[in-house]
Amino acid sequence: MNICSHDLPTLFDQLGLPSDNASIDHFISSHELPPGVHLINATFWTPSQARFLKEAIEQDAEWAEIADTVAILLSTQ
Repeated sequence: MNICSHDLPTLFDQLGLPSDNASIDHFISSHELPPGVHLINATFWTPSQARFLKEAIEQDAEWAEIADTVAILLSTQ
């Protein structure tokens, strides 16, 4: 049974990024996902972060949903 919460703070933890609300807000406000660029191809991810996002999106619908949320947040600044 999977009891892991799939939310923004947990995703940021998984990516090795600060996961408090202020840090998440700062990340979102200081990074932009250009039109036509898929989240996993954004230049601000490290290779391991991009790999985690790619695998998470491909393998787990719950992670895919929160990754989509991040993509939307980064696209609508």
